[in-house]
Amino acid sequence: MKILFVSQYFYPETFKGNDLVFDFVKRGHEVTVVTAKPNYPNGFFFDGYSFFNKREEIIQGAKIIRSPIYPRQNGKGIHLILNYMSFIFFSYFTCMFRVKGKFDVIFVQQLSPVTMALPGLWLKKRHKTPLYLWVLDLWPESILAASNFKNGKIVQFIDRLVKYIYNNSDVILISSKYFEESIVEKLIDKNKEIIYFPNWAEDVFTQALQKDIFVPNLPSGFNIMFAGNVGESQDFETILKAAELTKSENVNWIIVGDGRKMDWVKSEIKNKNLSNVHLLGRHDIDTMPYFFSKADVMLVSLKDEPVFALTVPAKIQAYMASGKIILGTLNGEGNKLINESKCGFAVSAGDYISLGEKALELKKLTVERKQEMEYNSKSYYKNNFSKVMLFDKLECSFLSQNV
Repeated sequence: MKILFVSQYFYPETFKGNDLVFDFVKRGHEVTVVTAKPNYPNGFFFDGYSFFNKREEIIQGAKIIRSPIYPRQNGKGIHLILNYMSFIFFSYFTCMFRVKGKFDVIFVQQLSPVTMALPGLWLKKRHKTPLYLWVLDLWPESILAASNFKNGKIVQFIDRLVKYIYNNSDVILISSKYFEESIVEKLIDKNKEIIYFPNWAEDVFTQALQKDIFVPNLPSGFNIMFAGNVGESQDFETILKAAELTKSENVNWIIVGDGRKMDWVKSEIKNKNLSNVHLLGRHDIDTMPYFFSKADVMLVSLKDEPVFALTVPAKIQAYMASGKIILGTLNGEGNKLINESKCGFAVSAGDYISLGEKALELKKLTVERKQEMEYNSKSYYKNNFSKVMLFDKLECSFLSQNV
């Protein structure tokens, strides 16, 4: 089967679509990728890449066709707009003149911005190929929740664009069951096929740990670890308030990662003298299981915004695959997932008092109760988010389009 994968982001950038491409190559399929020059998250081209070079390459058996792009730099304002718009502009010519041959299916990984789906639609029309749209971010809801952007006319334009993309896709995959209502209300054909296709954990989280990878030791005490992007969406206001409440309880809050909010976090730690908050910086994904193994509990957080109640942060699957107890402060599906799986505790988004109380409750658990939660975590992952199971399901769906 010939698969065309479309996304603004691809390896060496770290996104779930990398797994899909490389695993489908291993399954014997011919996969071509249309993407941009890698520059996320640092904002500048990765080593070896520039605006002009490496227009095409072969990576792990997949053919990669790269469009030029304006690098996102600090990820703010005009730089971000130029990053988004330049991908659309240059990828149009890539689609028209550089993507050749016939394909059995087009798969679009739709993150932010939603406009990255447009090259897939152009290729669908040109090649008359069924298109799968994997929705990982709801627009315009996401842009409204993650920023102060309130321009009514532009929001209306984005809403019309989203409806166009949804209605011109053949199959829509959703990473959260809560996405379905928002998508269906934008569809003309209410019976369009919508498939639940959640995130999975990268292979590093399901493999046995090796002994030759070094990560720093954590401080003595009960260690709660957050791993990932330090941004507005993650609600570090709530995390640091909970840390302040537990400062005298020998509970440490460990942050492994970086992002736009980090300068504010550092300032708050200094201003409030939060000696129990420790910043370990950004590290390669291959080291994450080793950090996880040193933590007592893993932390996931999202702001109290309607759109975030619809999402399940991908880190939850990584935590579960690693067999970790999870403490969460978030609403909606992510909250429900943690509590129903009995792998930890989740409190409402923004409820720092309950977050601190649950942290202390986890600290006081017996060894047997902790082991039970860890077992529940890994077991739930295997039964619901196994990558092999999800990819088998997707492969069957692809094949059914070509019967």
